[in-house]
Amino acid sequence: MDMLVKLYELQGDHALGRRMRDQNVTIRRLLPPEMKLLTDWIEPRFGHGWVGEATVAAMRQPPTCFIAVKDEALVGFACHEATMKGFFGPTGVDSAMRGKGIGHALLLATLLDMKALGYGYGIIGGAGPMDFYKKSVGAIPIEGSVPGIYKGMLRMPRPDEEEEEAATKA
Repeated sequence: MDMLVKLYELQGDHALGRRMRDQNVTIRRLLPPEMKLLTDWIEPRFGHGWVGEATVAAMRQPPTCFIAVKDEALVGFACHEATMKGFFGPTGVDSAMRGKGIGHALLLATLLDMKALGYGYGIIGGAGPMDFYKKSVGAIPIEGSVPGIYKGMLRMPRPDEEEEEAATKA
């Protein structure tokens, strides 16, 4: 289900920024020469669909993809304007770094960028952890938004699905 965020009410969080600094985590806009590093990082963790979306966000000028860096290593990312205008996502944090506020910091930086571009509302497409988005930025569910913008999207079968299909035809 998609969720809606009132960007016009969204404010920065100084305590969260301090928490990131204390953990030596920097949240910043992706630089175009880093795109291949980002997509190589995303693919094994989140799949090829998110690689496509992040690539679109990385190629905008300025890029609408933000990254989290700790000790010169990529630990997370968040995008907007990837699949549709006004949409937040995709976003992901390395599993070993979850629970440290990095996802929240990426979400906030990205949504504040949307606000700075003049959006009054942001849509979180296909929101995963809905309680997280509700708590972090006051997002509310958009009723009737399933399957939303991804309806009818092409999908590559998983390797095990291809094997099952071949076995049924034999």
